[in-house]
Amino acid sequence: MAVMDVTTLQAYCLAKPGAWADNPWDHEHPVIKVGPGERGKIFAFLGAAKVGLKCGPSRDVADEWLLRYPDDATVTGYIGRSGWNDLAWGGEIPDEEILEAVDESYATVVAKLPKKIRPHGWAG
Repeated sequence: MAVMDVTTLQAYCLAKPGAWADNPWDHEHPVIKVGPGERGKIFAFLGAAKVGLKCGPSRDVADEWLLRYPDDATVTGYIGRSGWNDLAWGGEIPDEEILEAVDESYATVVAKLPKKIRPHGWAG
């Protein structure tokens, strides 16, 4: 895998079963959703130098990222209380851990989708 950047991360996210890009707020970078159309749920908020991910089922679990990487992990605005963090690349967080966090965010979001709309091929 190439050095982490938004293009590389977007391609990694979109390779997941049922993943698709959406831009509901007309930002520079899309959000990545899983699930069909209007029922799709966001699992990654892409930014120029960071990604917002569901980092645990609760704020307590997500807080472990903040303790391990205080300079590169922050609580995501508005939805942080639900276990979402922004993880910056190019700093202390190894690229492999960011990819693992993407995998976890995806799996957590897919597991909450109704079974009939979960994508085929996800490893749940």
